[in-house]
Amino acid sequence: MHVLLRLLINAAALWVATRLVSGISYTGDGAALFGVALVFGVLNVLIKPILFVLSFPFIIFTLGLFTLVINAVMLLLTAHVSDALGLGFAVDGFGAALKGALVVTLVSFALSMFVSNHDRATQERGP
Repeated sequence: MHVLLRLLINAAALWVATRLVSGISYTGDGAALFGVALVFGVLNVLIKPILFVLSFPFIIFTLGLFTLVINAVMLLLTAHVSDALGLGFAVDGFGAALKGALVVTLVSFALSMFVSNHDRATQERGP
C-alpha cells in the first residue's frame, strides 16, 4: 500500500511540475504518467543513493542545498529514460530540471505530510 501511495504522490508532483515549469512537458495520457512516476521512483531508489554518497562533501558544504542539484539530475535522468520508453515526459535543460526539482520536492513533501497526518489521525481514532 505504501508503494502505491508513493507512486500516486510522485505522479501528482510530476504533473504539477509539468503545469508550473515551462521547460517540463508531458504529452502522454494519465496511465503513462504513472509509468513516468514509476521510472522516477525506481531511479530514486537505485541511483540517488549513489549520487548522494559521491556528493556528500558538497551537501555538507552547502548545508544540504546540493540535494536540489541531485534531484534535478534525477529529473533529467527520468526524462531520458521516459523518452527511451516513449512515455512522453521531457525536460528542456538543467535550469528547467532545477525548477522542476524544487516543485516536485515541495509538492511531494506537502502531500506526504498530508497523508502522514491523515494516517496518524486515523490510527488515533482506531478501527
